[in-house]
Amino acid sequence: MVVEKTAEDAYDLWAETYDNQPGNLMIDLDEVIFSTLLSEVSVSGKKVADIGCGTGRHWEKIFLQQPALLKGFDVSEGMLKKLKRKFSGSSVKKVTDNQFVDEADEYFDIIVSTLTIAHIENMGEAVCSWSRMLKNGGEMIITDYHPALLNDGGKRTFRHDQQSLAIKNFVHSLEYLEKMFHQNDLVLISKIEKRIDDSMKHYYVRQNALPTFEKFKGKPVVYGMHLKKNDTQ
Repeated sequence: MVVEKTAEDAYDLWAETYDNQPGNLMIDLDEVIFSTLLSEVSVSGKKVADIGCGTGRHWEKIFLQQPALLKGFDVSEGMLKKLKRKFSGSSVKKVTDNQFVDEADEYFDIIVSTLTIAHIENMGEAVCSWSRMLKNGGEMIITDYHPALLNDGGKRTFRHDQQSLAIKNFVHSLEYLEKMFHQNDLVLISKIEKRIDDSMKHYYVRQNALPTFEKFKGKPVVYGMHLKKNDTQ
């Protein structure tokens, strides 16, 4: 039996082992997509916000490009504590709602958010806040589990104390997200959608999950978007 938990509770439990996930298909695909989209953005000297930063999985890549600031936001205190152990002196903040009222308007040059969006129930409210925090001409990189996968019963699961746990998700179609972005002056620059194919079969063989592979083969599993805030206002 799989027990479902909120993102905050689940990631507090997962924090200590989250970075030790060899052969995790979603994380491996996210690495590829995020790295590709990051190569489209100039980070040097920029102020970067990482919303849903977790343990700072992408921070080494970002720091290599010498940002002026990298600030992490997450609902999980456990994940933030792990991040701070990995990156001493890091700037982080626990997220309690979608408003980000303590963050100044048009402060960040870049916002990244990876494998996070489906954990947010009110994405319209969140996107409005993210756009407010982003400078005109600023850029955004997002990745997440594909809503088509979640609609077909896909789940984010992990094991803790010999129990299988799932993290609560909210399904936001890409059409809905693109509409929200457009309404908040965010222009889509590029989009990547990864589908399950034979090159990924070995992940499922390793997990003794070939029936799951056959069920989802050919279906989109992870997506990424690069957006830019309209600077012609």
